[in-house]
Amino acid sequence: MNWIYAFLGGAIVGAGAAILFAPEKGEDLRARIKDLLRKKGIICSDSEIDALVEQLTTEIDD
Repeated sequence: MNWIYAFLGGAIVGAGAAILFAPEKGEDLRARIKDLLRKKGIICSDSEIDALVEQLTTEIDD
């Protein structure tokens, strides 16, 4: 019976850690990318940011 409590406790701690360390929402990440590019003097539209994110995601997956 104790192993059940240990398993449930571990699952709760794991779920909490996953929520705390989860990556940002896509829209927040795109906004950060756009801000960083603007600070560097590069002005991009939303569609260009979406295309950049898509390209990076494809390259990472390969």
